[in-house]
Amino acid sequence: MPQLLRRLARRRAPRVAAVGVVALGLLLWWLLPLGEEPPRGTITFSTGTPSGVYQVYGEMLRTEFRKDMPDLKVRLITSDGSQENVARVARGEADFTIAAADAVETYELNGGAGAGRLRGVARLYDDYVQLVVARDSDIRSVADLRGKRVAIGPPESGVRLIADRVLKAAGIDAERDITPESDGIGSAPGRLKRGAIDAFFWSGGLPTDGVRQLADGFAIRFLPIQADLVAKLHRDGDATRYYRATSMPESAYPTVQNGAAVPTMAVSNLLITRADMDPELTEWLTRTVIKSRDGIGAHVHSAQLVDLRTAIYTDPLQLHEGARNYYRSVKP
Repeated sequence: MPQLLRRLARRRAPRVAAVGVVALGLLLWWLLPLGEEPPRGTITFSTGTPSGVYQVYGEMLRTEFRKDMPDLKVRLITSDGSQENVARVARGEADFTIAAADAVETYELNGGAGAGRLRGVARLYDDYVQLVVARDSDIRSVADLRGKRVAIGPPESGVRLIADRVLKAAGIDAERDITPESDGIGSAPGRLKRGAIDAFFWSGGLPTDGVRQLADGFAIRFLPIQADLVAKLHRDGDATRYYRATSMPESAYPTVQNGAAVPTMAVSNLLITRADMDPELTEWLTRTVIKSRDGIGAHVHSAQLVDLRTAIYTDPLQLHEGARNYYRSVKP
């Protein structure tokens, strides 16, 4: 009997090995484009301000790209935000970037140089508008910002685009009815803490380090952006259709929100490139962005929201050929 069992085991071993080879092959098919060598060369990735999510996410993506494409050099350059990012890619000053959908649409509607060459790679996560004041401030609504010193973001930022529109919907002219300041998330928290400004706008993933760090040592409060204000924005048409009424969950900044959600609005972020970008390179990058979600998400909460099922919806941009090839390869 023992001899018979040994003979049967020897016969089964090749079959087990064959199954293992097939399983390994399927794993490699998921991880790497079949039959392709990793791209090499240099690309430029435009991120954002040092204290914002774009910059942190970009740094972590570069690490993941290096793992999958060791011979690809990724050069990161900071920016003021979405508007500058879109223009850089369209003009060929950067190859890839992250930008909010409303900024992309605005650039196209304004006839920006190279707008027709822009292409989508993936829908990533939503930015939430965060309107911050000191906790003891007498400002209770957007309308109360009239006559105040308000940081509305750098001129080329997505924050500026949103702040101008939100203020207008509330009946406030950003040039005449407030004292506008160009601070972004890098400087606005410190100036609010020192009393140099009364409020600041920020639009970013949750939580944003710059806001969280301010809350750790200074009592702040978020002003609500109510659904009726978002509805007024929608009536303006064009790029405002990308705004949706929502709430910042109570878990975003627990020490600030004290278990209460804050009414606000959100806009989706897109990873974008140009039509002339190499399809093979773009396919590899798309694959890495999707499969690195959980690893990056452990450090950048917003990255947890990247979803293969929604990544293909890069409106207002059509998908880049390379990104489309990747999504087709993993379609069930």
